[in-house]
This record gives sequence, structure tokens and C-alpha cells, in this order.
Amino acid sequence: MNPTLYKREMKGSVKLLVIFGAVMTMYVTIIISMYEPDMLKLLDSYAQAMPELMAAVGMTPGAADLLGFMISYLYGFILLVFPMVYCILRANGLVAKYVDRGAMASLLAAPVRRSSIALTQAAVLITGTVLLVGYVTGLELAVCEAYFPGELAAKELLAVNGGLLCLQLFIGGVCFLFSCIFSDTKYSLAFGAGVPAVMFLLQMLANAGEAAEKARCFTFFTLFDPKGLAAGEGEAVLFAALLLAGAAALYAAGTVVFCKKDLHV
Repeated sequence: MNPTLYKREMKGSVKLLVIFGAVMTMYVTIIISMYEPDMLKLLDSYAQAMPELMAAVGMTPGAADLLGFMISYLYGFILLVFPMVYCILRANGLVAKYVDRGAMASLLAAPVRRSSIALTQAAVLITGTVLLVGYVTGLELAVCEAYFPGELAAKELLAVNGGLLCLQLFIGGVCFLFSCIFSDTKYSLAFGAGVPAVMFLLQMLANAGEAAEKARCFTFFTLFDPKGLAAGEGEAVLFAALLLAGAAALYAAGTVVFCKKDLHV
């Protein structure tokens, strides 16, 4: 890694991290504050009126406890999509955008190996993802303690967010790989954003009803099972481990591609 480049790129990540952190703060705080009998009845009525729509975004009624409520209303859409969008935007800016604008020449002109540049940019994306998920975890613990002291199963929440981190690292790996493959940002964004978006749409279709249940087999979002992680199921933990291993493979593949490609700079 190159410490100077890492510090510069982390400074470049701050604005996006603050924006996404602020948006998720609003949603997480509002959703958790809705864990009240009257609001639960209202949400359940929505689920009964629009079962397919609510199920599509992972929102299912009948949560037995606070963590179950959070899993139903936060981990089916909000905490999947916002970190995913961060990964898409940041990954494109770390590699493909440099090449597209011709700015990669200034980096390669320094006495730094290509592998060092690629690994540094990967580390920036990984660090941002970890910070975002870590922030959400701390926020959830704080908000739950403020509104409903003693009701949150903190250990189980950490297990769920560990799986969420593995998923987001995998998504970041996908985006990073395409950013390394393509020298044009429009193609980097098309594939880096397109693949995760299609995977998420397939997951929504699978959640919506039995007619599209088989779509679950074609999306990596299926490997994130928050309910299973909260219950300590071995299969859910194995799936999270597969996501983490896949993330490592994707980042490694992106680094290799970047080192071997003709950058025309």
C-alpha cells in the first residue's frame, strides 16, 4: 500500500461517507422509533393490504422482538441499498475515473508499482465499507438503548451486521473488479452498478411470491440471511463466510487485471 495515496483517497471518501451516514441515521432512527404497539398494528395492516410489495423489499409482519422488527424493516432494503450505492460510486472513482480522465498517468509516473496502487485503492473502498457498516451498528445500539433500553439482543445484532459487512464487501469487490476492467467510466458504472442492481431486483422478485421463487438461485443476496444469523444457524454463517471469501477473490482479481491491462497513459 501507498500511505500518501491512501490518506488522500480516504479524504475523498469523507463527503460520501457523511452523506450516506446521515441518510441512514434518519432511516434507522425513524424505523426503530416505530417499534410500538399502535405502529406495529399499522405496519401489519400495510403488509396485509400490499403483501407482495412489502415482501419484495423484505418487510414482513409479525416480528416477535425488537431485533426481529429491525430485520424485517431495515435489512430487506435500506441497509442493503444505501451501502451498495456507496460501493458503486466510490469504486468507480477509485480506478476507472482516474483512467478515463487521464489522471492515472500522474500516479504511474511516481516510483510506485501498479499492484501498490490497486491494493491501496482497494483498501480505501474496504475501509469505507467497514466504517459505514460499523457506524450503522453503533447507531442501532445507541438508538435502541435510547428508545427501548434493554430490549435489543446486542450479540445477535452484531452477528447480523457481520453478515451484512460480508455482503457489502462482496458488492464492493464486484464494483472494484469492473472499475479495474474498464477504462471508461460509463462501462464501469454500467456493469459495476448494473450487476448488483439486477441481483437485487432478482431478490425482490423472489421475495414477492412463489411464481418467481427460483430467481433466488441466481442472486448473491440470497447468501445474506439476517434471520439465520440472528438465530446462530450454521448455514447462515457459512453463507456469510462464502461472501467474504468471494469478496477477497474479487478484489484480488481486480488487482491482477489492473496490473496487466494496457492503460494507454
